[in-house]
Amino acid sequence: MPPNHSAVAAPPLDQALRGIGLVAAGYATVAVSDAMVKWVLPEIGTAAAMVWRGLFGALTIALLVRGRIPRAVNRRLLLARCTVHCGVTVLFYLVWQRGMPLADSYAIAAVAPLLMTLLAIPVLGESVGWRRWASTGFGFCGVLVMLRPGGALWGLDAALLLVAVGMMALTRIWTRLLARTDKPAAITFWLMLAHVPAGLLLMPALPPPQWLPGPGTLLLLMLLGASNGIAHWLFARAFALAPVSLLAPFEYSTLVWGTLLGLLVWGNFPAGGTLAGAAIVIAAGLYNLHRERLRRREARKELAG
Repeated sequence: MPPNHSAVAAPPLDQALRGIGLVAAGYATVAVSDAMVKWVLPEIGTAAAMVWRGLFGALTIALLVRGRIPRAVNRRLLLARCTVHCGVTVLFYLVWQRGMPLADSYAIAAVAPLLMTLLAIPVLGESVGWRRWASTGFGFCGVLVMLRPGGALWGLDAALLLVAVGMMALTRIWTRLLARTDKPAAITFWLMLAHVPAGLLLMPALPPPQWLPGPGTLLLLMLLGASNGIAHWLFARAFALAPVSLLAPFEYSTLVWGTLLGLLVWGNFPAGGTLAGAAIVIAAGLYNLHRERLRRREARKELAG
């Protein structure tokens, strides 16, 4: 969420549209990348997938900036974001390797904008009115619908994923903060590169089923690293152009992409309870974003008056 100094002007229309286009393309790209990594995880495992993703992702960003290593400005925040995001990657990869469908994981990930609303209070000093508190509470009722005892998502995997989504929401806010000081290439390059030592550290605990991937798997690893790097680069560029309140609704598009990819590749389709709960969560998230836009509009009118 944007910081609570409402004097921040709205971005020009063309800049906002560019941000929307970039973030929409980023979510489509990351969904394809996630499908590829889910496909190769049974063969190479979580730790090795992180290493390969980091290597090819960082290489892709380095090629985009003509071989130069992007300079980090806010190094402390960048390091914190990279560390937390590596934790997000581990948890997502683990639940995918254990068999959770993409669409189900994206349904749980739809909670991220609601968590961003709550995290913006201590991190950015935002104030949240009773309407947004009420809609956020309503959204978490959707989480209970998805994760109800005996439901399709009830179990350890969903609990792990909720932890990952909370961490992911924090990295989303930090991305917006980093966009003020660091270029998109730097934010993305160091994030990708951080996955290499993180994956190597996890190797003893999560050894790969086989150490050398086959030619087809290696090609997929190259593609997933490149596409993941490009997706995060698109996110960083988008957040530098437009506020999170404008871009956040497009995060829900991953549920559509995940459902389509899961159906085409694995024949998976989300259970009715999962879709119903996700619909409640998304409705609450969209209402929160609507209230955020109204708040910013009223603040601008007060300043103009």
